[in-house]
Amino acid sequence: MRAAILAGGAGTRLAPYTTVLPKPLVPVGERPILELIIRQLAAAGFNRVDLCVAHLGELIRSYLAESAAVPKDVELVYHWESEPLGTAGAIRELDRIDDEPLLVMNGDILTNLDYAELMRFHREHGGALSIATHQRDVKLQLGIVEGADTEVNGYVEKPTLHYEVSMGIYVYSREAIDAVPPRRFDFPDLVLALLADGKRVCKYEFRDRWYDIGTPGDLELAVDAYMTDPETFEPAEAAGA
Repeated sequence: MRAAILAGGAGTRLAPYTTVLPKPLVPVGERPILELIIRQLAAAGFNRVDLCVAHLGELIRSYLAESAAVPKDVELVYHWESEPLGTAGAIRELDRIDDEPLLVMNGDILTNLDYAELMRFHREHGGALSIATHQRDVKLQLGIVEGADTEVNGYVEKPTLHYEVSMGIYVYSREAIDAVPPRRFDFPDLVLALLADGKRVCKYEFRDRWYDIGTPGDLELAVDAYMTDPETFEPAEAAGA
């Protein structure tokens, strides 16, 4: 199986960490988040990982080349963005794309999602695209006034809203890759383009552990979760080592 990791963003929301480090090399526990992701993918049966890099990408390549982060049976291939291609545009630039599903994910995610199970789900449901989702609850600190025009017909004090959000982990079929134009193109645009063309887009609901490290607060939550229970996130062979 083949996966692509989007690791080219500047990570400005995670400053000052990303002033000197690309976001995928920010450590969670004793190792960079990118190293943990690659090891998880290898344990799930992926034997090729494409890294889409730009900002401080040479540091990523140097770290992975000089460490024992990459299992020997995993082929790493680098794709350099000379200009930003968006969250979907980089996928069109990958080489040797065949008709097998392609796992695509952001390089800043801490999760115990079973990537092999996600791939099985995608094949079984036959969609052009599958999106891994997680429930996110948003607590509003204001009262919500319900009604139309000048009339009030209800009032809800500080409600909690429930949303199904993208985890930043997807599976592309070949028809989804072919729908990406050769220019900057973002993932939401791809979803809408596929739906407008009558293609099937599926969602894989995941209810266990998931964190991104997009902001310093998010990073702190991820680090705390990992340090409290590292076995949850470590690949099986590493957890027992």
